[in-house]
Amino acid sequence: MAVRNSIVYSRRAGIFTAIGFGLGVLVHVTYTIFGISAIIAKSILLFNIIKWAGAVYLVYIGIQALRSKGMGQAAVENATSEAPPSASLPDFKALWSGFLTNALNPKATLFFLAIFSQIISPSTPFIWQAIYGLTCAVMAILWFSLVSLVLSQGTVKAFFLRATKWIDRVCGALLITLGIKVALTSAK
Repeated sequence: MAVRNSIVYSRRAGIFTAIGFGLGVLVHVTYTIFGISAIIAKSILLFNIIKWAGAVYLVYIGIQALRSKGMGQAAVENATSEAPPSASLPDFKALWSGFLTNALNPKATLFFLAIFSQIISPSTPFIWQAIYGLTCAVMAILWFSLVSLVLSQGTVKAFFLRATKWIDRVCGALLITLGIKVALTSAK
């Protein structure tokens, strides 16, 4: 999502998507710190609700990507020119897409439960738990912002824009596959 928003829209859209990812991480960190992830891991109904919401969202954005017609040559030239892009993604919409992509990822529940159970014990002070969680969110924001900065450079962006139809198709197929895999995931 950050790659797509950086290339198709702008560096700014990619960075706001990265911030959305970080906010999604904070959702996972918050319920992990308060032990909700253990409850979700034990509650088959709650796990399935989260799993299906994430799977539906992944399949939805995958279908949208498969339906993409890519960008024509005029759009490539417009996007790589010095002028601001004609197609823009509002900051909130970019942030929201990053947030939903991360927050609705049911595997993140198990990921954060696994990670935090290794570094946090019941005796770990809350401040350190919060610092660990904020570190995870900041690292996600920084990493995907860096990806956005690199991919929004002129020559890199031009290469990707010329291949957007196929990149969207490959990403769409991968997202649908991931959505199906998420849907078939069982709580272990």
